[in-house]
Amino acid sequence: MTSTRSHFSVIARLIHWSMAVLIITMLFVGVGMVSTVSRLHNTLLALHRPLGIALLVLVIVRVVVRLTCGAPALPADMPAWQRLAAHGSHLALYLLMIAMPLIGWSMLSAAGYPIVLGGGVHLPPIAPHNVALYAWLRAAHTWLAMVLFATVLLHIAAALFHALIRRDGVFASMARG
Repeated sequence: MTSTRSHFSVIARLIHWSMAVLIITMLFVGVGMVSTVSRLHNTLLALHRPLGIALLVLVIVRVVVRLTCGAPALPADMPAWQRLAAHGSHLALYLLMIAMPLIGWSMLSAAGYPIVLGGGVHLPPIAPHNVALYAWLRAAHTWLAMVLFATVLLHIAAALFHALIRRDGVFASMARG
C-alpha cells in the first residue's frame, strides 16, 4: 500500500528506528555470543533470546502498521531498477526479520532449551526435540544472520545514497515527520 503522504507515520518511524537499534544490537550480541566461552556467554544468551522475541512482536506490529498506514511513494524520477531493488530489499528485510526469531525459537526448541523471557515467563517449544533438526536450524540461523547483516548494510547504503546524493526525500520520509 502506497500513501499520498510524504512521510511515514509516527508509529512506523518509531518502530523502524527501535528495530534498527535492536537488530544491530542483536547482530553484535549474536557474534559475541558464539565467540566466547566466558561467563559473558550466558549473559549474552539471556539477552539474545528475549530480544529476538521482542523483535518478532515488533515486526508483526510493523507489518500491520505498514499494511494499514502505507508508505510514501518513491520519487517519480527514480529508475525502475532502483524501485525494484527497493521493493525487493524491503521484502527481504521483512522476511528475514520474521524468519530469524522463528528459526532461533525453533532451534532452541529442537535442542530442548527453554526460551525464558524474564520474570519466569517461558515460551512453549515450536519444534520437536531433535538433534539433527537443531544442527540444521543452527546453521540456517547463522547463515541467515549473515544475510540479514548484508541486507542491513545495503539498506543503510541506500538510505545514505538517498540522503546525500539524490536528496530526493526518501531518507527524510523515515528520518523526520
